[in-house]
Amino acid sequence: MTRAFVFPGQGSQAVGMGKELADAFPVAREVFQEVDDALSQKLSTLMFEGPENELTLTENAQPSLMAVSLAVTRVLEAEGGFKLTDKCDLVAGHSLGEYSALAAAGTFAIADAARLLKIRGQAMQAAVPVGVGAMAALLGLNYVDAVAVAEEAAQGDVCTAANDNADGQVVVSGHKAAVERAIEVAKEKGAKRAVLLPVSAPFHCPLMQPAADRMAEALASVTMNAPGKPVVANVIAEKTADPETIRKLLVEQVCGTVRWRESVLYMKEQGITDLVELGAGKVLSGMVRRIDRDLTGSAVNGPADIESFLSTL
Repeated sequence: MTRAFVFPGQGSQAVGMGKELADAFPVAREVFQEVDDALSQKLSTLMFEGPENELTLTENAQPSLMAVSLAVTRVLEAEGGFKLTDKCDLVAGHSLGEYSALAAAGTFAIADAARLLKIRGQAMQAAVPVGVGAMAALLGLNYVDAVAVAEEAAQGDVCTAANDNADGQVVVSGHKAAVERAIEVAKEKGAKRAVLLPVSAPFHCPLMQPAADRMAEALASVTMNAPGKPVVANVIAEKTADPETIRKLLVEQVCGTVRWRESVLYMKEQGITDLVELGAGKVLSGMVRRIDRDLTGSAVNGPADIESFLSTL
């Protein structure tokens, strides 16, 4: 087998996500109900109906995206009559998507993943006062050049590479003034574009240490099983199936760089040729060919995608 299932991160949320699934499949409704019950919140109503500004809040977006990914997973399993891990060699997720990947692979219960992501979202939001931090996308620079830009722009503040998404698509994160300097330095170094991102906090940088400490506490009390197939972890861009290693890496992930480009290339080295994105949007599947043109990427979001994918198995 040469397939990996991958799971999207923040930014893929949209009002209405999961609604078609819930309308069409009882097992999807069960997943959304399980998440609502775990959080004592009608998160599914927020996902289906909005308002968008509430769905976009980090503490809502993170468990919502996991819920849609797991609804797609459970529908595939129910309609196809298999376990997801029987149909892949590896799983991976972008930032919060790593929790979705682990839940899909059997490491976490869905309710535990929902509660962890609620805590993660709240802790990441609370780690830095609004307006103190920022993130910016540097387009047209490779990762090494982007790291150099961040180092030059720091000037005693925090400014680091937060996401290495694809060739020419790196995100930096840190103190707002330093990130604004990074935008100017990047333009001088030949970036095609360098723009501030509309995010509420500087994710995946050392300023998130209070959130990492909070996640260490939260993860310590959660039961974790070995995943049915190894997960390619964001912070090491390598596979692991050891629950205690996964627990440690999920803590490191809060402040660490999301090494997505390297993770995809690592999956290729492991023999993967096809990455199938499960959940909301098509961000990860859209990046696959930018990372390596030999790989194929596809997205499974709704009932039609599920039917189409199952017909290929």
